[in-house]
Amino acid sequence: MPSYQFLLATIILCLLQSHQTFSLQSNTFLLPLSHTLSSTSTNSSLHHLLKSSSLRSATRHGRRRSTHHRPPLSLPLSSGSDYTLSLSVGPSSSPTTVSLFMDTGSDLVWFPCSPFECILCEGKPNFNSNSTISPPPADSRLVSCASPACSAAHSSQPSSDLCAAAKCPLDAIETSSCSSHACPPLYYAYGDGSLLAHLRHGRLSLSSSKPNSLSVSNFTFACAHSTLAEPVGVAGFGRGPLSLPAQLSALSPSLSSRFSYCLVSHSFHADRLLHPSPLILGRSPEVSTIGPTESAFVYTPLLHNPKHPYFYSVALEAISVGPTKILARSDLASIDHAGNGGMVVDSGTTFTMLPEETFSRVSAEFARHMSSAGFSRAKETEAKTGLSPCYHFNSDRSSNRLVPSLAFHFKSNATVELPRRNYFMGFKSEGKRVGCLMLMNGGGLTDETDSGPAGTLGNFQQQGFEVVYDLEAGRVGFARRRCTALWDTLARG
Repeated sequence: MPSYQFLLATIILCLLQSHQTFSLQSNTFLLPLSHTLSSTSTNSSLHHLLKSSSLRSATRHGRRRSTHHRPPLSLPLSSGSDYTLSLSVGPSSSPTTVSLFMDTGSDLVWFPCSPFECILCEGKPNFNSNSTISPPPADSRLVSCASPACSAAHSSQPSSDLCAAAKCPLDAIETSSCSSHACPPLYYAYGDGSLLAHLRHGRLSLSSSKPNSLSVSNFTFACAHSTLAEPVGVAGFGRGPLSLPAQLSALSPSLSSRFSYCLVSHSFHADRLLHPSPLILGRSPEVSTIGPTESAFVYTPLLHNPKHPYFYSVALEAISVGPTKILARSDLASIDHAGNGGMVVDSGTTFTMLPEETFSRVSAEFARHMSSAGFSRAKETEAKTGLSPCYHFNSDRSSNRLVPSLAFHFKSNATVELPRRNYFMGFKSEGKRVGCLMLMNGGGLTDETDSGPAGTLGNFQQQGFEVVYDLEAGRVGFARRRCTALWDTLARG
């Protein structure tokens, strides 16, 4: 898109004019991702975690299927279903550390700044009313209404319109001399929350697990002063010019052209998250040594979405349950001129969401296999978790062998065979052993306003894979990995 390329080039030019600290080897930078389970209260039951995660996954997916508002930011998920990273803002002499949700489904970095009001945040797992929220970083300044960054944050609205909203005089608008007027506040509405924020330029730093640092002093971010049910900020990794990777391209083009992560498998057990999940900027995954339980990368091309260009959309063509290959609904494999269709690869949604027609066929075939193997339905577990179908299931080796295999077939013959724990999870429910299919029904088309991405590939199904977002080649890749071993290898250097 020419407008996107112009905005990105202008923002990069501004970043290049700022001071940077960049001490990487081989243009690779390693960051730890922490799962919110690691800080979850032990009082949170597994039923609660599954129910809240399924509800928030459905809400996030449903919000995207609306034509009323462009949702450029993420809908942070509840405890037990999301990943965070830490970064520092402010002067190098007195930086402030902030923890943000890492989200490939949004394209802006924002965090709370005092004075800060969070409405309806009591009871939120990540909300602490006694925590100290810092004011805007001392070295930061408001972004001008005439800045390309302001236009990018406001859905590419013309600078003249934005400066008019900022009450810049007409003569100054006509002569393009409104640089002293600040970018208008940003308002974002979610499925169950919203925020008001001001766009600012300032210093941002990232620290690796090794003694490496990365710093940009003219980074564009948003300070939120008022939110509704949104206590934690977001580090957007989407395809927009204000995303974190895009703004790091001033330091090295490879940092914005390619990144990957490997999510440690947890099955909603915090004690399995002793290692962080590696987030890798700039690394070429082909340099990896493949272990005996790992696989080579398979790649599928990225689809362009004219309405939501920040999404990483791919084409899902079919799903195999056991030996049966089920063709996906046609809109999962393509995107029309209005931005409808495709499957979004998303780090911020827990469970994979499929259109009702496709989900019904997949779950019916799965149920046929499970019924033939002698497993009975656990309806009470389905009601308590929001997942379906669920079964009375012992989780022993003989039972595991009876669960049918499941694989996603993406465009370009990219088949991703899921390990059983990624799509069927066994656990205890009121003293009984059960297991549930960990895919969800994303609903059907109800009216003309029900539009947007047809499906979402959630982070639960991505566990145990290195997922690479290769923007330079226009593709997304998947490879089975032992994520804890990958972290150890990369952290040692």
